[in-house]
Amino acid sequence: MSTEIKKEIQLEIAYVLFTDIIGYSKLLIDEQHALLETLNQIVRGTQQFRNAEAAGKLIKIPTGDGMALVFQDRLEAPVECALEISRALKEHPTLALRMGVHSGPVSGVIDVNERANVAGAGIIMAQRWSNSRVGNRCCTISENAK
Repeated sequence: MSTEIKKEIQLEIAYVLFTDIIGYSKLLIDEQHALLETLNQIVRGTQQFRNAEAAGKLIKIPTGDGMALVFQDRLEAPVECALEISRALKEHPTLALRMGVHSGPVSGVIDVNERANVAGAGIIMAQRWSNSRVGNRCCTISENAK
């Protein structure tokens, strides 16, 4: 892997929103696709997503039944994005979602598909917080808040 690619995706502290659809694996394939498409539309429609993407400060990582959004510029961005998503979910009662927010260390990696990606405690903790939540709620924690 070239040094240029490593430098391009090198991060220290990132602000992560991790989401997953509750009960996804129990759904029929058509239902899975429909809910995932709805989630994608909701997320892409948030102001925080659009602002960070336009500024080139957002890494989007699909996770199969959700996504990790890694904001690189504003601590508040994933929380505000989660709030926007939560408000939009009121119009989609069949979409049960868990969300976790965490700020913490991440580093750039090249994944198995040879794409820029991130790894580290910032991602892992956001996923764990998401998995510990009940539906349509969000949990936040920050190593920087100590």
